[in-house]
Amino acid sequence: MMTLRQIEVVRAIMVAGSIAGAARLLNVAQPGVSRTMKHLDSTLGFHLFVRQNGRYVPSPEARRVFDQLQEMHKKLEDLQFSIGQLNRGKDVEWSLASVPSIANVMVPRAIAGLRARYPDLVVDFDIIKLEDAIDYLLLERGELAVMSYRLEHPALTFEPLAIGHLVCICAPDHPLAGLGEVTVAQIAAFPLIGIDPNDPYGGIMAGLFQRAGLSYDISIRARFGTTVCALVKQNLGVAVIDIFTVADRQNSGLAILPIREPTVFQTYVGMRKDAELSSYAETFVRQLRQTMTATLAAGTPGSGAKRGHV
Repeated sequence: MMTLRQIEVVRAIMVAGSIAGAARLLNVAQPGVSRTMKHLDSTLGFHLFVRQNGRYVPSPEARRVFDQLQEMHKKLEDLQFSIGQLNRGKDVEWSLASVPSIANVMVPRAIAGLRARYPDLVVDFDIIKLEDAIDYLLLERGELAVMSYRLEHPALTFEPLAIGHLVCICAPDHPLAGLGEVTVAQIAAFPLIGIDPNDPYGGIMAGLFQRAGLSYDISIRARFGTTVCALVKQNLGVAVIDIFTVADRQNSGLAILPIREPTVFQTYVGMRKDAELSSYAETFVRQLRQTMTATLAAGTPGSGAKRGHV
């Protein structure tokens, strides 16, 4: 049985025509090539090469062997090429989904890190509602679903990503805008723009008011956090939103204020229990955790304050 290393040495001698030339091709010492050939000849019971006009050429006994070695080497080169393509993500389409609150800023930043590692990878990025995540994963539309809420299903698993927190947003000329931080009672004194509390994501915001014994009375209801931000920018009211949605809105025409009361919530990434994660998925999750952690460490955009309890 010939090893891959022996095959590599034999082919180098075939190409170079000498032991010294083979050593240069392989970037190894000449004695190492000589020892490999002596051991191989002894193991096989015949010489693979004979000297002819100062060059090493295949012996008559070995010509059929060399034909097969050439074919094997070609297959090895094809294998190495295919591995190299996979390492770059060539001809691979990888799919994931995210709820809107994390999809707007966090996921694109994580995808940038993923593409830096796999520059040829084709990414199919879908934005879904929380309640659609189970079908998305079970029907194998994608490998991962990034969530702001944990769902229960026996075929799925949800791994923690990062612990986020909520902030208050208002127009720059709003009465709350000049405050260093706000309380839930101060927020409730103004018309509220928000997401339906029956929505799992809206329930995170509504829970803040419920814990303070205040009504979550929405004057304008919107489906997505980005829409809430656009409405607040028109000074139609104030809103409570998650830190990840407003992570890059320092100069967006919004005042972003820390909330005095604790507002933490856990984010997750969902996947099938019966499937091994691809290297693309593992890299993405690692990048996303780093991105979300860096966002939390930076504190509330525009406030100069950091959330020590997060």
